[in-house]
Formats: sequence, C-alpha cells, structure tokens
Amino acid sequence: MGNQETTNMNTTTDNTSTQHDGIRQQVRARYSEIARDDQRGCGCGPSCCTPGAGNSAATDARTLGYSSEDLANAPAGSELGLGCGNPTALASIQPGETVVDLGSGAGFDCFLAARRVGDHGRVIGVDMTPEMISKARANAAKGGYANVEFRLGEIEALPVADGVADLILSNCVVNLSPDKARVYRDAFRVLRPGGRLAISDIVALQPIPPALKSDLAAYTGCVAGAASPAELESMLTVAGFTDIRVEVKAASRAFINDWIPGQSAGDFVASANITGRKPRS
Repeated sequence: MGNQETTNMNTTTDNTSTQHDGIRQQVRARYSEIARDDQRGCGCGPSCCTPGAGNSAATDARTLGYSSEDLANAPAGSELGLGCGNPTALASIQPGETVVDLGSGAGFDCFLAARRVGDHGRVIGVDMTPEMISKARANAAKGGYANVEFRLGEIEALPVADGVADLILSNCVVNLSPDKARVYRDAFRVLRPGGRLAISDIVALQPIPPALKSDLAAYTGCVAGAASPAELESMLTVAGFTDIRVEVKAASRAFINDWIPGQSAGDFVASANITGRKPRS
C-alpha cells in the first residue's frame, strides 16, 4: 500500500512539474516574440493591449500610473506596455537601496528605480527571456545606467544571493508563474530583514470560467493564471511576510477588458497593488 501511495505521489509530482514547465515555455515563447518584434502590449496577442488609434505610449503608461516625467527619463523602447500598474510608486525607494525587479522585461521599472537609488544604490532585473535580457542590457547601455544589471533566470529561483535586497518590485508578472507560492518564498529569501515587497499584479475577483482559464492566450495575457486576493494573502503569510495588503483597483477592469476582445476579462480579474514586509527579526 505504501509503495503504491509513493508511486502515485511521484506521478502527480512529475505531472505537475511537466505542466509547469509547459506553461513557462509558452510564456517564454510569447514574450520572446514581443522582444524580437519590438511589440508593445500584453502577451495575449498582437492586437491586444496596444494603444488605439490616436493614443500614444505616454497616454497608455499614464493610465497605469506613470507620469510624463517617468517616460521622459527612461530610455526609448524600455516601456513596452506590459504592466498593469506602477510598482515604483508604491515603494518609497530611497537612495542607496538595492532593488530587485521580478520579470524586468525591457527594463522600464528598473530604470525608474535606478534614478531613485542613485549612484550608491543598485538595481537587479531578472527575466527568463533571453531576448528581453538583451533588449534591457542594450537600453541600459544606451542610457548610461551603470547601477543597473540584468540577469537571466526564473522568478521562482532568483539568481540573487540571500538577504541582499531592500525592495522587490514586479509589474504584472507573478500571475504568469505556475508556482506563485514559490515566487513569494524566494522573494522572502532575497530580501534583507525589514525589506519590502511592492508588486502590481492581476488578481481574480471571482472564479475564472474554464474556457477562459484553459485559453493559452489568456494565460500569457495575464488573465487565466490570476489568483484571488485571499490566496495571495495566504501565500505571502506562509512565505513569512507581514504587513500584507492586497488593494484591488476596480478602475483597471476597463482597460483589462481590451486585453482579450470579446471575453469580458474585466468581469473576472482586476489589477491590484500587493505589498508586504520581511520582519526585522
């Protein structure tokens, strides 16, 4: 009986691992395409999440909470319209801090953070897509950002040492992970005691319909993989975080409806500000 239970457990673990790897491969392929083709907008398809006729990249970013000054101060081509908020506005970034950005893309939030930490601080962007890393490094060189570096890696197993970060940022990326609990555990590992978490992400407001949840375009487009606020709070608590807040932004449902035309995704998900802190002892 015991051997049978062990066999069943191993089979389940193997199946889950295979499923997770398949999701990561699909997400990596989609965001590689975005980087290669210089696309703007979400990962669900070439027609969604992009500014409509007459709209500019600046207007699109301001909808998410960025200022005209933010756009002017970042290298051209670093803002790809892939976010769902502005995590740098949540974080009270201080000079001299070390910031780690999970899923850094072409580097936009890293460059905004770099200006705030100054020459004595540093910013580390982590992305699993080689094409995005190349794009971000080129943007850093173009902008002369000596205090920013980009590392290839997965956000579930960050290529960052223990206890080095004062702040962890992420913008509409953790929802793409098939193992969000592991992401938050590793974020906790990387933070110093007293370090903060400031994330903009998509959360589920109600159960996502099976047809939408199984739609690959909806997953890579930051909808189908969303967890509920209660689930996120539980994951963060188990990981060790305190002072946890998940603040849903109801107004975001309007632009989310444009991400996957005809699916009314905003009926089921919304953007949220997610914050927490690693205890000092």
